Amino acid sequence: MERALYYETLSDERVRCTLCPHYCSVSKGQRGICKVRMNRDGILFTDVDGKYSAVNLDPIEKKPLYHFYPGSSILSLGTKGCNLKCKFCQNHEISQAVPGKYPYMRALSDEEILEMARESRNCIGLAYTYNEPTVFFETMIVLARKVKQDGLKNVMVSNGYINPDPLDELLEYIDAFNIDLKAFRRGFYRIYTHSQLDPVLETLKQVRKSGKHLEVTHLLIPELNSDAKVFEELVTWVAGELGPDTIFHLSRFFPAYQLLSEPTPMELLYRFYDIAKDYLNYVYLGNVNTRFGSDTSCHHCGQILVRRFDYRVEVTGVEKGRCTTCRNKIFVC
Repeated sequence: MERALYYETLSDERVRCTLCPHYCSVSKGQRGICKVRMNRDGILFTDVDGKYSAVNLDPIEKKPLYHFYPGSSILSLGTKGCNLKCKFCQNHEISQAVPGKYPYMRALSDEEILEMARESRNCIGLAYTYNEPTVFFETMIVLARKVKQDGLKNVMVSNGYINPDPLDELLEYIDAFNIDLKAFRRGFYRIYTHSQLDPVLETLKQVRKSGKHLEVTHLLIPELNSDAKVFEELVTWVAGELGPDTIFHLSRFFPAYQLLSEPTPMELLYRFYDIAKDYLNYVYLGNVNTRFGSDTSCHHCGQILVRRFDYRVEVTGVEKGRCTTCRNKIFVC
């Protein structure tokens, strides 16, 4: 175990974790909500340092990031644990893993990971993903520094449930974020994720203010966050607070973990896509096997710039991140 960052000592050998908005008060021998941060004799430790549940070379579009080096690959890694308890988690085997119950962790040094990234074809760097990267903050911040020194890129795929100070430290090294905005009602966050909405909104605003690349994902779940008026409030907020050029991924729900309701009907997905397009310039559909909602066209002139189907990507009208027709800046690349 490695000593954790961002905590304070309390009385009776208790500690309070200050990494995320839960502010877990952890008694001796106990763990926080994320299950990976443990109080040992009044000191908070993390038990995921240097151990990984998955390391894969993925298309950057799989994160999903559509306006950040389109067509490239990125070495993606995850550990275990999460500071949310989403009833619909698609990676619950690792995110909700009880200590000692997930035996497939693989120990890798930072040097081994960096070498894998250097040797992988078309690889731009590292993505911290699969489970919530916030809970392996110590591993991520050290790796991210080394990645930057190597001239590579860092990507964080996150639920956005992190406190401002640790996020500010990460912003020095993370080049691109995809943050999941799960709903626009506090009750949804409380009931279905055991967390709060407001800290996620503050994270989104902090990332946008930093100037780092930001894309937002929203999973549309029938009956739970599928009220059209509430969704219109959500995309209005994104357009107003983050800007109308914010890249927005609207994803189809499939049954997972504790939520076994029917998949999102395609007609509902298309209707919400149309609502989002009224407010945002770049909206994409995820978890669907269709060309519709996948390609990128320049909002200014309509030129098709990137064609996508099933992670096959054809970049046709882009030069140094700009549309070759009207020179509008659209991509980071």
